[in-house]
Formats: sequence, C-alpha cells, structure tokens
Amino acid sequence: MYDFVIIGGGIVGLSTGMALGKQYPQASVVILEKETGVAYHQTGHNSGVIHSGIYYKPGSFKAKFTRAGSQSMVEFCQKYDIPHDVCGKVIVATQEKELPLLDNLYQRGLENGLKVQKITPEQVKEKEPYVSCLGGIYVPTSGITDYKKVCQKYAELIELQGGEIRFNTKVTQIIDTPQGKVLETTQGTINTNFVINCAGLYSDRVAKMGGVDPQAKIVPFRGEYYQLKPEKRYFVKTLIYPVPNPEFPFLGVHFTRMIDGSIHAGPNAVLSLKREGYKKTDFDLKEFVEVMTYPGFWKLAVKHADEGIKEIIRSFSKAAFVNSLQQLIPDVTADDIIPCEAGVRAQALKADGKLVDDFLIIQDKHAMHVCNAPSPAATASLEIGKSIVSQIPQLV
Repeated sequence: MYDFVIIGGGIVGLSTGMALGKQYPQASVVILEKETGVAYHQTGHNSGVIHSGIYYKPGSFKAKFTRAGSQSMVEFCQKYDIPHDVCGKVIVATQEKELPLLDNLYQRGLENGLKVQKITPEQVKEKEPYVSCLGGIYVPTSGITDYKKVCQKYAELIELQGGEIRFNTKVTQIIDTPQGKVLETTQGTINTNFVINCAGLYSDRVAKMGGVDPQAKIVPFRGEYYQLKPEKRYFVKTLIYPVPNPEFPFLGVHFTRMIDGSIHAGPNAVLSLKREGYKKTDFDLKEFVEVMTYPGFWKLAVKHADEGIKEIIRSFSKAAFVNSLQQLIPDVTADDIIPCEAGVRAQALKADGKLVDDFLIIQDKHAMHVCNAPSPAATASLEIGKSIVSQIPQLV
C-alpha cells in the first residue's frame, strides 16, 4: 500500500513527486509512467523557454505560478548545474493595429509585477539586428533551458528521497474502496491512499476513470516547427515573439534560441488527429471521432475559423510559414529553414467552445486531478508541485 501514487512522469508529475518527498519524507511515493522514460510527451517536445508570466491574466494561477516559477526554475538550474540562459526576449508589433495590443501587454506585464520595458524599433535592433518592427517590449526575465535534463534531475532527487518511478506502467482502471484506491495497471495491481493525476494528454480520461468529470475535454493541438540552418543562426540572438492576438489562444509563430544553440521557428497550431500525434500522418480513429463529435470543438472552430484556416495553410505550405516568419525577420527565406520535430499541446476545451485558459486542478476525496497544464507549466512546475502538495491535507 503506497501513501501516494502519481500518474504521469512528465514535468508536473515529477515536480509533484519531489514536493511530496520534501513535505512527507516518511511517505511512500510511486510515479507510474506508461512510457520507457520521463518527459516523453509534452515536456520533452517543448521549446525550452523559461517564461516570464507577461501574458497571463493578473491573479490567475498561470500569472502567479509562472512569475514565481521563472525565478525558482533558474535557481534550480543554477543549483544543479543544468544548462540555462536568462537571455531575455523581445515582443514586437509589426503592424499599426498591433501597437494598442502592445501597450495592453506592457500594462499587463506591469500588473504582473514584471520589470518589462517599452522599447523603440531602434532599441529592438540593438538587441535583435534583423528584426523589423514598429515597437517592442523587452522582457529581461525570460530565458531558456533543457526541460528533459530538468526532469532527469527531478527523477534523481525523487529516488534519493526514497520515491519510486515505474516505467511501462499504464493505469487501466481506478477503483474506490473503503481502504483507499486500487489501481489496475499493465504491470499489476497497486493500492494507495491518494492518487494525483498528472497524465497530461490523457488527464481528462484518467479523471473520468477516477469518477471525476473535469467538464472539459483534452483536445490535442500539434505545433509544427522549422529550424534555421546552422549558417543562418546569426539572424536570431535570443527570443523573438510577435504581439499575440488576444482573441486567439496561441502565441503566434516566433523564433526561439534553444539551449544547444539551434534556432527554432514556429509553432503553428493545428488539430492533431491523435493525442500523441507528432507527425501529420499520425491518426487514431477513436480519438479523432471523439474530437469530431464534441460540440465544444465545433464551437471553437467556428469562432476562430479565419485563424484556424491560416494555421492549416501554414501546416501544408512552407511559403505561408515563411511569410509569417518574414513579418518578424524580412531577410529569412524558404532556403534558410528546414523542418524539425513537432510538439503536441494538451489543451482543455469546455463544451461551450471556450478554452480553459488557466491551470485546472480538480480536488476529489483522496485524489487530485491536474486537467489543464499546457505551457507555461514547465516553467511553473516547481510552483505547481508545491501548490498541489499544500492542498492535500484537507483532502485526506
């Protein structure tokens, strides 16, 4: 009988396991991961950005946890010698109509307690010489790291605390009993007092397995990337983002310097035809039908039809993708970029077509379900883990 079982070995599951070990050093903790290693899905396919928290609604979990997380993640990387760089980023307006949005974003940054700076096009060029814009914001606390290495360190620390991580172990059923919960898995039965669901792309299904309706469905959006050829990396020094469309839930195509020195350009955002579908050809009939028959998806699709069509065009047309990149850096051409691996974002969507725009953590008796933790959850992971563990005593 374990005191705690965590389902999912991504960055949130691991940070929660680490926080449990610190808070309850005598407790028995096991993390169940269906894959062969940690950080296999969302965590291992993200852009490695340490986000500042500028975009998020003041007072939201995302704003609070990301601002604190950007600091605690950097401190963690410093402490354990994990490669990282607090390089800062620029967010730029390239059209007149974006200037009021830039002002709004600047005010939001101030409301979230960030030391953001409004900068002129000339000042942007000092930081990023190849960017063409009408104005910008400089965010000094943004950075980059390698979240796979962060997760490997989390896993190491969990095992040092006495916790276990079991791979190739998929949970197939959760049964309530007077003594606690029984988990049926592909590697046998596990008994526990408390379950924490950090199953990412399958978190809604695991919640339902545990008798909880999250009142939202995970819809997978694939983000496709190109990267600059090595000889063209001089175009980008740090992180370059457009002003996001406040009506659209994604940040737009941007340039990211990765910790290995490569420069990624993207992502777009298209519906994935499989929850773990990293290629255009990946398809799962059951999962596809599940999305197609969900009223919330069609309400979202109708509302964002124009933007959605642009994203699909960018997915199939390199020229359209390059055109988006040229809004930021006019000198980039189709010959300068090559495709690289995609990521999939687990986004919770309500039946009314509204995206869940904050982290969603649902409490239940002897269980907690993390049912929406897309970006910036990696940045905020240490804070999310601490928050989950702080809520446990009232649920036991």
